[in-house]
Amino acid sequence: MSVVVVGNPKPLSRTRAAAELVATKLTGSAPEHVIDVVDLGAALLGWGDPKVAEAKEIVKAADLLVVASPTYKATYTGLLKLFLDQFGAGELGQIPTVPLMLGGSPAHSLAPELTLRPVLVEIGASCPVPSLYLIDSEYETAPELDRWLEIARRVLAR
Repeated sequence: MSVVVVGNPKPLSRTRAAAELVATKLTGSAPEHVIDVVDLGAALLGWGDPKVAEAKEIVKAADLLVVASPTYKATYTGLLKLFLDQFGAGELGQIPTVPLMLGGSPAHSLAPELTLRPVLVEIGASCPVPSLYLIDSEYETAPELDRWLEIARRVLAR
């Protein structure tokens, strides 16, 4: 079961569309679940909210996880951080995970590798393929996506 987690403060964003595209291209079918973190709202500010707990259980049941964020000030969003902070160290149990970030220029292309991957690994994700950074205006046709997919399919098929 593939699951997409999107940390864009804008619902139904390009970040979400790109994450769904990546999950679909990796698995051959649309993700079974998409968690648009913005929909959880203020429930993320505390602990034990039932909607947040349900979202966490969906994430923990994934066979493949795509975690996506726009690039804000050279890192992922605070909204995504609020959701990821709900997980304890190691809680994801080595779910294969793809860190994905979108940005307006190549200037922050290392952001997913340097900022998002470490927090995902801390909460127990396995990130066996390089993180993916796409330009938000061309994510659907980016040659980087095709090159990355070649590597990712090979690694994730093992």
